[in-house]
Amino acid sequence: MQLKDSSLLCSSCLIGGAWSRSDSGETFAVLNKTTGAEICRVPNCGKAETERAIAAADKASKGWAAMTAKARGAILHKWHDLIHANIDDLALILTLEQGKPLAESKGEIILGTTYIDWFAEEGRRAYGEIIPSPWAGKQPLAIRQPIGVSAAITPWNFPNSMITRKAAPALAAGCPVIVKPASATPLSALALGVLAERAGFPTGVFSVVTGDAREIGNALCQSSTIRALSFTGSTPVGKTLMAQCASTMKKLSLELGGNAPFIVFKQADLEHAALSAIGCKFRNAGQTCICANRFLVEDAVHDAFVERLKAEAGKIVLGDGTKPGVSQGPLIDAKAFAFMRTLLDDAVAKGATIVCGGKPSALGGNFFEPTIVTGVTRDMRLFQEEIFGPIAPVVRFSTEDEAVELANDTPYGLASYVFTRDLGQMWRVSNALEYGLVGANEVALASGEVPFGGMKDSGIGREGGRQGLDEYMETKYILLGGLDKR
Repeated sequence: MQLKDSSLLCSSCLIGGAWSRSDSGETFAVLNKTTGAEICRVPNCGKAETERAIAAADKASKGWAAMTAKARGAILHKWHDLIHANIDDLALILTLEQGKPLAESKGEIILGTTYIDWFAEEGRRAYGEIIPSPWAGKQPLAIRQPIGVSAAITPWNFPNSMITRKAAPALAAGCPVIVKPASATPLSALALGVLAERAGFPTGVFSVVTGDAREIGNALCQSSTIRALSFTGSTPVGKTLMAQCASTMKKLSLELGGNAPFIVFKQADLEHAALSAIGCKFRNAGQTCICANRFLVEDAVHDAFVERLKAEAGKIVLGDGTKPGVSQGPLIDAKAFAFMRTLLDDAVAKGATIVCGGKPSALGGNFFEPTIVTGVTRDMRLFQEEIFGPIAPVVRFSTEDEAVELANDTPYGLASYVFTRDLGQMWRVSNALEYGLVGANEVALASGEVPFGGMKDSGIGREGGRQGLDEYMETKYILLGGLDKR
């Protein structure tokens, strides 16, 4: 691995300001997702190590909260700058452990830094209120205070930006953070820990614990010291964490599964819609919570859109993400790879047609061809389930009402997309969609400045925007009495 700074490839955990191995000495391998070769081994930590991180965070909590928001922001800004200064190394680490092309890795890291930059300043705008009093001689106030020690459990599909999106608002609010990264992709988290230490976060304010997801997760959920927990991942796991946190009444932020509709009306710019669809569907090999999961296309433009989509999909180059020109890497593992075949077998058995792709790539490994499927109906698993892979199912519709009904026919409600040049239609449909995010003629939705999160089974809470800071703050009401006494 040709890194400019080899210390960014870290094989120890950051626990309470110390770079540590697991108590047992056990480790697990982190694999190159393209070749299957071992990159390195990292600590397989559990309950004891997690409890030490919690204790260190608790010890640091009062001092970190007492710092001015400006002082905390200065450290966050330094972290932001260090990430940018080391972006080539960070992107290479991310590509090797996750599989996405280098250009996508750099894009993810840059997106992740928008949250650091935004919340470094937003922490200085955690305003309170002077409430007009209904009583003579009394003055009600409302102030916002840090909620306390927080935890972030992050996924493998965006191993860099999901950490900064969760940690930045917590740190800006005055809350220490313990990060538990996905075991498939822990190296990006550890590299961020190296840079966080260089940025000057005090001991215990930022910890990274790798290892057993169940044991670490249980320790975080059951601890009464942890006052807020943020998780990105599957809906079943999110519901389990929610139940486990009930006894300690934590504040939860959950960004869970999705089943995003991508609606194309006859009034759409088809060329723009098709180009947008490629990025929205096949970025990160389709392993994205907000990627288009179902393409709902009006009868009048169905065939023309499918042809354009097929032409653009044919330009996708599969391969090693570190090589020039590659635009799609492998799926994360063999289980994800096998799931693609399962979904396609179900669809074909129920009458769907594979327009292109539909099989493993000649490259071998976990590479799967970009695939387009037409004739998809509600009874197919491609319509009902989150695909998380490079398969684009296309569903016909005839009317605007039918499109909205099809789009909302799911327990999920994370992201949705609408393509039309009819402004009235754009507004009507955007309002009718039961989703936390709506892209109208746009697919690049995330940034530090905007709220990100879902409805229904897609989760609770918001990350980003002014709303993101609220996940890590408590509102305290203070009533000042006796003000009319002299």
